Amino acid sequence: MTQTASIFLSLSIALLAGLLLSRLAKLVKLPAVTAYLVAGVLIGPFVVGAIGIPGIGITADQLDGFGIISDLALGFIAFSMGNEFRLSQLKKIGKQATVIGIMQALITTVVVDAALIALHFIIPDKLPLPAAIVLASVATATAPAATLMVVKQYKAKGPVTDVLLPVVALDDAVGLVVFAISFGIAKSLNTGTVDVISIVVDPILEIVLSLLLGFVMGLLFTLCERYFHSRSKRMAVSVTFVMLTVAISSLKFEIPSIGLHIGFSSLLACMMLGTVFCNFCEVSEELMERADRWTTPVLILFFVISGAELELSVFADWAVVVIGVVYILTRSIGKYFGAGLSAKMVGSDPNIVKYLGITLLPQAGVALGMAIKATELGPDGAIVRNITLFAVLIYEIVGPFLTKIALTKAGDIKEEGRRSAREEHLAKKAQQ
Repeated sequence: MTQTASIFLSLSIALLAGLLLSRLAKLVKLPAVTAYLVAGVLIGPFVVGAIGIPGIGITADQLDGFGIISDLALGFIAFSMGNEFRLSQLKKIGKQATVIGIMQALITTVVVDAALIALHFIIPDKLPLPAAIVLASVATATAPAATLMVVKQYKAKGPVTDVLLPVVALDDAVGLVVFAISFGIAKSLNTGTVDVISIVVDPILEIVLSLLLGFVMGLLFTLCERYFHSRSKRMAVSVTFVMLTVAISSLKFEIPSIGLHIGFSSLLACMMLGTVFCNFCEVSEELMERADRWTTPVLILFFVISGAELELSVFADWAVVVIGVVYILTRSIGKYFGAGLSAKMVGSDPNIVKYLGITLLPQAGVALGMAIKATELGPDGAIVRNITLFAVLIYEIVGPFLTKIALTKAGDIKEEGRRSAREEHLAKKAQQ
């Protein structure tokens, strides 16, 4: 079997496995995203993929090549989240989302920091201080992909959902700053020198440049859209600009003389792309909706591949399990009470105070990106990576289910009277 045939066969099996398990998930009232992740685990390198037969399952060697799918999917997810920053909507919830997004992230960092530093003094050989500090910053990140998929699947709409999506988007921006500062402190502890540029300048520059890139691309996107009138070509323009923004965001530059690293966050850039487009283009809602439909198979593949990337081997080390449990418990406490306290502080709806924190538990792509960056710390970074993998495995399987429960109890998801697209089509056909 040729390599091309093997790749396409593996991707088709990944899609089919995700779709079939989503039907089983519906029977037990689990979100589809949970089914996709479980499907990825089952066909991944630790189960079916371990057999090593080309085209059957996903092998460890193939995962690196599938990174392009994950990058593209995250770009479209961030682009869709930019739709939540319409000026008309921000006038109503802008203050709430900003305060909650920043406060809950910082509170979570403090709570996890306190617990892990205390644990460091109990088992210093298993959890070095630099690793504890970096792990606490990783705790800020949420998973916009999983959250957005739950919201779309159940057509969630209401006060909690209105605040949730902007908070998740802002949360990652805050997380990048907190991580960069913590990472710089951890490096200083290891080397004994303080690097102001890596602690302060690099993260601020990354955020500013990413937002600037997204702003410019959003203006160009809005301008180009006016020259195309057919639905298919305008759809193609949307895909083009998301892909182009993701491509430019992957570029990195260095100025060795001053130790400056210049890079971009594709999440922030694509989010700004969507924000500018939805505020400047008169027909943005229609194109956003069409982009969501086009990207569904890509998003399914993204979650199945994400499930395949979860390393079950982390359970073999008792220290990883113990530290991971402490991390998960304290991060959950920080997110829940941090969101609740900050929401109460700005006078939010009681349902937001009560349920928003639960919806912020999922953790995946951004956290994994931070964990990969942390490996530059050497052995300390390896600990951060393993704990993050452990937490992501738990959060990604349990988190979407808890998000669904929270949004249902808040009244944003209404199960009654919901019909599938197929049932609606058959009903319309019967009326004709």
